[in-house]
Amino acid sequence: MAVPDLKTQFAELLQSPSISCTQPDWDQSNLGVVHLLADWLGDLGFACDIQPIADHPGKANLIATYGSGPGGLVMAGHTDTVPCNPERWQHDPMKLTEADGRWYGLGSCDMKGFFPLIIEAVKGYLDQPFKQPLIILATADEESTMSGARALVASGQPKARHAVIGEPTGLKPIRVHKGIMMERVDIIGQAGHSSDPALGNNALEAMHYVISDLMALRTEWQKRWNNPLFGVPTPTLNLGCIHGGDNPNRICAKCALEFDIRPLPGMDPDELRAQIRQRLALIAAERAVDIQLTPLFPGVPPLDTAADAPLVAACERLTGHTAGSVAFATEGPYLNQIGMQTLILGPGDIDQAHQPDEFLEMERINPTVEILRGLIREFCLK
Repeated sequence: MAVPDLKTQFAELLQSPSISCTQPDWDQSNLGVVHLLADWLGDLGFACDIQPIADHPGKANLIATYGSGPGGLVMAGHTDTVPCNPERWQHDPMKLTEADGRWYGLGSCDMKGFFPLIIEAVKGYLDQPFKQPLIILATADEESTMSGARALVASGQPKARHAVIGEPTGLKPIRVHKGIMMERVDIIGQAGHSSDPALGNNALEAMHYVISDLMALRTEWQKRWNNPLFGVPTPTLNLGCIHGGDNPNRICAKCALEFDIRPLPGMDPDELRAQIRQRLALIAAERAVDIQLTPLFPGVPPLDTAADAPLVAACERLTGHTAGSVAFATEGPYLNQIGMQTLILGPGDIDQAHQPDEFLEMERINPTVEILRGLIREFCLK
């Protein structure tokens, strides 16, 4: 079976639903997308390895390899999309619509649309000997749990020296980004009649001290850590939501706070949690309450690829842009953990991601293909 043309590939990927979400009612399998890619890449001569994700039924990564050797290049993307609200779209989110010089559809920008561009780039080189392998990596659940990326770290695969992830960057190379942590603090006190504070231990009052200490920690971190590559050059801590109590005349017995942290490169998420837990233990003892800190998900570490890495130099030369930073998180840190120098570079714009009428500008298609061809020449053919 012949591999479809670029536009047909694009359309078929959009038509294969692959929403990932922490809410089970929304969550979907990504196997339709994985099998489409495996069929096309297999027809082109790639060795395709579909790896199911343990404890995540219906989810898998695809590792497709052309050539062999100890080095090589990974071109990576995630197969899933966020949920959407079709009633807010002017176009069918599950179909490719061409209008106004754009390709519309859920995943067009973020980021199913990257895979057909990789295939278009590599097709012209398959009659040449590859001195180092090209590995096309398609992952699961980037938009929710990062289970696909974490499974790669656990397996130590794929093996390569360099990796490009095609997240939407407007074709500007990105070598650093902040991490993201989402945490929950639960306080259990003792209920009682509000007329006598001695009858209970107020969880809401204890949370007041927790919030004060978190804000003090934030100030300490911001004095210590600063990176001018970022528009917001310091780490952030956002108090997102709080729930507690049930009536004005009862001593509050339970209170919960959820917050996020965006650490800079160089900041260790486990060390940040240890600092928070140390402060929480002191408050728990002083206020005679039970306090628990629970990560809402494992978190994404910061990305920090060296400015002088060969991949950074190549992408700067091919794009004409100096490698910079973004505020959003990606799977890049996980590929770094496996041993790759990783850079984020894709044709979409982050402003279009997760939005109604998501689109990819058609004028970005050919420049992206040419950049990817340049990377294949540099890291696989030379």
